[in-house]
Amino acid sequence: MPRRIIVLFFVIFPIFAAPGTGAQERQDNYGDIADYLDNIYGLDENAGLTAFPVLNVPMGGHSEGMGTAFTAVCDDISFIEFNPAGSSMLSKSELAFFHNNWIADTMLEGIVYATRFGNLGIGAGAKWMYTPFTEYNLYGERVSNGYYSEGLVILNASYNFLSGYYFSGISAGVNLKGAFRVMPDFTDSEDKIIANSGWEQSAVMGMADVGMLTRFNLFKFYSSRDKNTSVALTMRNLGPPAIDEPLPTVACAAMSYSPLRPILFAFDFYLPVNMIDPDLSEKPYMAFGASVNVTGFLSMHGGIMFKAGSSRLTVGSAVNLDKISIDINYTLDLVTQLQPLNRISLGVRLDLGDGGRKQISDRIDELYLLGLESYSRGDFGEARYYWEETLSLNPRFDPAKEGLAFLNRREALEQRITDVQNLEF
Repeated sequence: MPRRIIVLFFVIFPIFAAPGTGAQERQDNYGDIADYLDNIYGLDENAGLTAFPVLNVPMGGHSEGMGTAFTAVCDDISFIEFNPAGSSMLSKSELAFFHNNWIADTMLEGIVYATRFGNLGIGAGAKWMYTPFTEYNLYGERVSNGYYSEGLVILNASYNFLSGYYFSGISAGVNLKGAFRVMPDFTDSEDKIIANSGWEQSAVMGMADVGMLTRFNLFKFYSSRDKNTSVALTMRNLGPPAIDEPLPTVACAAMSYSPLRPILFAFDFYLPVNMIDPDLSEKPYMAFGASVNVTGFLSMHGGIMFKAGSSRLTVGSAVNLDKISIDINYTLDLVTQLQPLNRISLGVRLDLGDGGRKQISDRIDELYLLGLESYSRGDFGEARYYWEETLSLNPRFDPAKEGLAFLNRREALEQRITDVQNLEF
């Protein structure tokens, strides 16, 4: 354990230490990056026209650490914010808690649970974003205060169709989401609080996400049953306007690729859609992310989201212990000031087990290998028994199907030879 703590310190420390040797040099570097991206992408005249910012602020975890390029990755509970199809491909049930220091004293808390039953995945989550709301008059006196709050509740379900030994299947999923916002009462021109003024700006809204996900092997340079390439399509935040303001509806096409076992790259392309007036849709944007497993218990990830007027860079790391994983991320948002302790998110994921799937998978492998041993000895009846037992545990285990098909063809050929021999006599 001390060794892990030492390694973690040297990995996490650079996250908090911004480039440069002094504050002025850090701000100069920061300005250079912001100016460079602004020159490439310019400003988006349609930015800020949508409601419910809570829908755009990630809870944290692995997904934020990869710069939000996570739609095709979906390898942990962070899938719930990016692709509802991810639950039916989870390897283990998880319960996660998130805390995110966002910009301008805005905080976000989150909790998510997800599990899988065979090819069916389900999940549920909630997050709450809040920021101080204070008004002062011309004399600097406080005349109103409170918190502006937004919340989101998510119910998830997905199913993996056509999954087998060689093909991971095509997962389709949906999120049903309910959002609310609460605005404190504010004052009039005479610094008097207007009764129920905040309530008139508050809102409740329903919406949905839909998504698809599949995995396959492509230019794979290592041995593993896990597929090294994923592609995904999603449509998020589909719903009617909230008080004449459109939701941040966005379509996404994504891909992830792992050329070597410890390395993962991801790319997401986003196309915002203004459901009230498509001509007022924001500009398309994209995100790139990467993740590297440094050791068996430690991984590093980073990413950048290129978006007109609000690009951001994120770096982070994850410590994976026996039943708990801890994700820490630092995000540099190019619309804010560079602060070493700003924009820190923390996620804690609890491993609740796989429901016995690993034990069943090991038993399937054992039965299949026993069948191969029997076949090599010429005991075809015993081989058939083992392969039929294999399929009783997993009807889509293709190698056992192929073995039985070969036995059936062999027996059919033997029967034809016997029939021909009987005709000759």
